[in-house]
Amino acid sequence: MTEPAFDTRAPVLVTGGTGFVGSHLVERLVAEGCRVRCLVRRTSSLAWLPAGKVELAYGEAARDVGLLEAAQGVDLVFHVAGVTKAARASDYHLGNAQATANLLRALQESGRTGVRIVHVSSLAACGPSPDGVPLNEDAPPRPLTPYGRSKLDAERALERSPLSANAVIVRPPVVYGPRDTDVLRIFQAARRGLLVRVGREPALVSVVHVTDLVEGLLAAARGPHAEARKYFIANSEPVTWEEFAGVIGNLLGRRLKTVCVPPWVAWTVGLLAEAGSRFSSQPSIISRHKVREARCRYWVCDTSRALLELGFTARKTLSQGVAEALRWYRMEGWLRP
Repeated sequence: MTEPAFDTRAPVLVTGGTGFVGSHLVERLVAEGCRVRCLVRRTSSLAWLPAGKVELAYGEAARDVGLLEAAQGVDLVFHVAGVTKAARASDYHLGNAQATANLLRALQESGRTGVRIVHVSSLAACGPSPDGVPLNEDAPPRPLTPYGRSKLDAERALERSPLSANAVIVRPPVVYGPRDTDVLRIFQAARRGLLVRVGREPALVSVVHVTDLVEGLLAAARGPHAEARKYFIANSEPVTWEEFAGVIGNLLGRRLKTVCVPPWVAWTVGLLAEAGSRFSSQPSIISRHKVREARCRYWVCDTSRALLELGFTARKTLSQGVAEALRWYRMEGWLRP
């Protein structure tokens, strides 16, 4: 076992610890011997948390419930929780921007003014590259969607806070791996041998496997000069969705066909899906915002700063990461043979 990344005597607070990224982070922290405290709702599933090895603090950042108790005695916070799908723009603001502001206020009120905060934002807060040149962390943010704007607002809440001097913002791009339900759709499409693209031009995207992202978060937590900095944590080389799905197809023995859908058709489908979402009060996988993102050709970021300042580089190749995710999906029954 490696040496712990930080002091293991004080509890490490993780928000979003029951989710996709957060649960992988919690597993790694526990393996390092850290005392981990997770902020969870009473209704949260604890299936992915290491049984008996995590302190549970019941509350909800968006509603400003239980935060003072959760913040007691912590020296390190990983703020992973967030809303990625919502029926209304206000839900993104509540779950991302307001939740972050509430957490910061609780940390101040509990006297944890020297706490290191690793805030998990998103490439969506910055927006796509207009010309295919990977964006660096100093690029002017131009978020496209309510989700991206809410993540940028959360970053700005942190930057305005008195706690910002000791905080780090991490902006992952597309994250994939075991337990993920979003990129799972690409695996399902590849199993069927059919990939749908909005428009005729392929999109280039930066991606990162969840275990590499966790390594990046730990590097941000222990980086001696990472305070008040932003980092893109991703594979150094972007891929097209056709390349990504092609790796899956090769592993499954499937030949892949790409069907190009006219943007107006995708837009109409998104509009109808939103109407259904409002009727059911459940967020839809498809929306006009998702279509707008899909029409952008370059969701790409530059990982140079993370390499130079944190010593971080993603270790899993695309083939390795996809194979690991595929094994997990099949083992759990999320993907049929």
